[in-house]
Amino acid sequence: MLDLKLLANAGMFQLGWFACVLGGNSLWLLLPAGVLLVNGLWISARWTEVRLIIYVCLLGTLVDSLLLNAGVFEFRQEGILIPFWLMLLWALLATTLNHCLAWTARPAWRAVLLGAVGGPLSYYAGQRLGAVQFGFGL
Repeated sequence: MLDLKLLANAGMFQLGWFACVLGGNSLWLLLPAGVLLVNGLWISARWTEVRLIIYVCLLGTLVDSLLLNAGVFEFRQEGILIPFWLMLLWALLATTLNHCLAWTARPAWRAVLLGAVGGPLSYYAGQRLGAVQFGFGL
């Protein structure tokens, strides 16, 4: 049976992904902020979800900022941290982990495989849409 909340969760993530990647640091970021708000209203275990969002956002920001400073990523704006829109994108990803992507948690190889394939594909799509460039001639 199709769970409409899971479908809505996946759809809202995709909507937020496109708003972040195509909108950059603009008013388009109100859309993914709204997605985070709606997600918060739907979830009964709000504090558990908020902690997960903070953890994933901080970890993603740290790793991507290290990659930025190592020259793997190049963005339009200068700085030692990734752009705000990418931080917001990490927060959006966190909203899917216990919901539409919960099926990847067990066995763990599913999450590893999805991250190993989906992560680079997401960055590749972002590069094709002009949101990020790859350093080192990648």
